[in-house]
Amino acid sequence: MSSVADKLPSPPIVIGHSFGGLIVQKYLEFHEAPAGVLLASVSSRGAGGFFLREAKKHPLTFIRSAITGKSLNLVKTPERAREHFYSAGVPESQVVRYAAALGEEWGGRLTLDLWALNLPKPERVTTPLLVLGAELDGCVTEAETLTTARAYGTEAQIFPDMGHDMMLEPEWQAVAEAIDGWLTDRRL
Repeated sequence: MSSVADKLPSPPIVIGHSFGGLIVQKYLEFHEAPAGVLLASVSSRGAGGFFLREAKKHPLTFIRSAITGKSLNLVKTPERAREHFYSAGVPESQVVRYAAALGEEWGGRLTLDLWALNLPKPERVTTPLLVLGAELDGCVTEAETLTTARAYGTEAQIFPDMGHDMMLEPEWQAVAEAIDGWLTDRRL
C-alpha cells in the first residue's frame, strides 16, 4: 500500500474493506493520511474471533482451510458466500455471480498475523477514522466493529439489514453517502 501511496502527489484518504481494513490500520501506524475509513473491517484485535466462530460452525471445512492455507474453502459455494457476505436482500443470481469471482484472501503467515502476531496498534494512529459495520455481517460481529471504533477513539456506525459486502448490498448508497458526508464534514 505504501509503495503506491508514496508516489501520489499528496497523502491519500485510505479506505479498506474486511482484510483491507486491517491493511489500512497497519498502514496508518506509520503513515499520515487526511482520513481513513474502515468498512466491515477486521477488528483492531485481529481475526481470532472469526477463526473461532468458523472452527465451531464448520469444523471440517475450517480444518481443511487451516491445513491447506486456502481461505476459499470457507466461502466457495453460493450458500457459504451468502452466509458470510450477503443479506437475504441480495438476489441469488448476484450471490452466485459474486461467489464464482471469489479468490484466495489469506493463508500462511498472514493467518498468524491476523490471529495474534502483528495486530494493529491503535495508539500509534492519529488519522481520523470512520468505522462502519453491518448488522448481518457473517465475518465481523457488531461487537468487534464497536471494539475497533473504541480503540481509535470514535464511534461506529452500524448499517441495519446489510451483510459483510456492504458495497454490494441493495442499500449500498447509504454506505457511500455516509462516507461522503463524513469526508465532506471534514472538508475532504
